[in-house]
Amino acid sequence: MSSSNDGATGALTKRDFQSNQEVRWCPGCGDYAILKAVQSVLPTLGVPKEKFVFVSGIGCSSRFPYYMSTYGFHGIHGRAAAIATGIKTANPDLHVWVATGDGDSLSIGGNHFIHLLRRNVNIKVLMFNNRIYGLTKGQFSPTSESNKITRSTPFGSVDHPFNPVALALGAGATFVARTVDIYGKHLKAIIQRAAEHKGAAFVEIYQNCNIFNDGAFEYMTAREIRGDNEVDLQHGKPLIFGREMNKGIRLTGNMQLEVAEIGKDCGEDELIVHDEKATPASLSFLLSQVGPPKLPTALGIFRCVEEEPFEKRIHDQIASVTETQKPGELDALLNAGDTWTVK
Repeated sequence: MSSSNDGATGALTKRDFQSNQEVRWCPGCGDYAILKAVQSVLPTLGVPKEKFVFVSGIGCSSRFPYYMSTYGFHGIHGRAAAIATGIKTANPDLHVWVATGDGDSLSIGGNHFIHLLRRNVNIKVLMFNNRIYGLTKGQFSPTSESNKITRSTPFGSVDHPFNPVALALGAGATFVARTVDIYGKHLKAIIQRAAEHKGAAFVEIYQNCNIFNDGAFEYMTAREIRGDNEVDLQHGKPLIFGREMNKGIRLTGNMQLEVAEIGKDCGEDELIVHDEKATPASLSFLLSQVGPPKLPTALGIFRCVEEEPFEKRIHDQIASVTETQKPGELDALLNAGDTWTVK
């Protein structure tokens, strides 16, 4: 936790957030890029590093707290959201982050995940989605595609996968975004926006596991097809994409999304204009569920709206009750209402 600048926020650098622990992910893992991006963004926030806490559960991503020179907590499988909620509620001045994976947060941790979002706890959740269980050697995960052949599903998975962004939007998250590990500039910009958001911020990061699920996202990230298979969501701008930026997304009469060629099939004024502040986030929900071959995968910020954080509501309630009621004795509290004596 020590730093040569003694907490002088203006002087913090990326190095100040690098711990003395050897980073031990597989060579070529996308986690390295995410770690680098986070360590690059935090010094720009003007926050003393002793105010940061990183919480994790179990998985490759959950080594994250060891590599950050901040406070950290390595919890048990799926419980990072619950632990982080307790930390933030008890210490509202701390900047609490959760580093989790698709297995950790969407299987055993799914319940905690959705409740953190619906409560709008001011926590930043970075979900590393590689669509596989990497730490335990390649079993299918809650985000693995149907018919996925893995060590635990040798004949193919019969499950339907979770869509993390759609799930977050459905839970009422006030900030929802998606980015990719190898898109360094985009990744850092999304993390920056998440850090600045006052409320629960969820970021899904497509992260390549080059050992057990290599190339899982090449259908959109391969250079020769990248421009045609992804669309960048920009608030207040029409949804235009393509290597020549000549394609757009419009809404049909039966509330379906479709691709149209600009100048041939439609004009720009017929395209959907993205609104990250729309309530309800109906169009964002539609965009969260599309992808190649019919439509491009949407990246960027799906939703960003302001709502009072959970921990503020908790502390406001405590202050209100304290002002109107005298603190009671513990014995009186324990014996309030109906009581029974068991002999």
